[in-house]
Amino acid sequence: MESKTDAGPASMTNEELAAIEDEEVLNKMLDKATDFEERRVIRAALRDLLKKKRDKREQDRGSRQQDLRQQGLSKGGTIGGAVSIGRASMNQLPPTNKPPGQSSASAGSKASPAVASAQKCPPAVAPNLKNVKQMLLDWCRAKTEPYEGVDIQNFSSSWKDGIAFCALVHRFFPDAFEYSILNPNKPRENFQLAFNTAERLAGCPPLLDADDLVRMNEPDWKCVYTYIQEFYRCLVERGLVKTKKRP
Repeated sequence: MESKTDAGPASMTNEELAAIEDEEVLNKMLDKATDFEERRVIRAALRDLLKKKRDKREQDRGSRQQDLRQQGLSKGGTIGGAVSIGRASMNQLPPTNKPPGQSSASAGSKASPAVASAQKCPPAVAPNLKNVKQMLLDWCRAKTEPYEGVDIQNFSSSWKDGIAFCALVHRFFPDAFEYSILNPNKPRENFQLAFNTAERLAGCPPLLDADDLVRMNEPDWKCVYTYIQEFYRCLVERGLVKTKKRP
């Protein structure tokens, strides 16, 4: 007997979609949906689910902090400051969480990391680069569409806080980390999380360096493009992306 989820979103009510608590199930339904209205309904259900998870996590965190305070373990708000902040409040955060001198200091132990990073980004000179580049950009935009705080318009400034990288990786590996607690004011941590997860679960080589990226006003589009192209190919090799045309 065919289940509700197998029957497709067109035969499901908003209440039935809202009752689905598995993010991966909604992602698969979104990938299969072709009708605009179906995709709109699934995206709304997916956003509601992410918000529900975020609110639940914030509620649990508040309860834990209150318990710690009652036990005398919270000292001057240190615990609260050490906890990652939910996506709902990220837009109000000041950019002071990213000291300008921090990346330079951490890079001092490396030998010309910026040069090494530049060598990893070959110039894109393929004749059909424009078409392939746009196809890959459209793919990234479609896969990250349900994610809050992500608006991919290019391969440079749209990726500078690391959130877009995390959203793209999280789309294929939703159990790897909690997207809702990521902080756009901590780009280095976001870059490292995305690259490490992609390497560990997809076998994608770490072509980009987090320290190099945070030193740039905007990432080099050729570097980002090369990395995303490699990530895509790794997904195809593992059967996580099924397509006849490969960027």
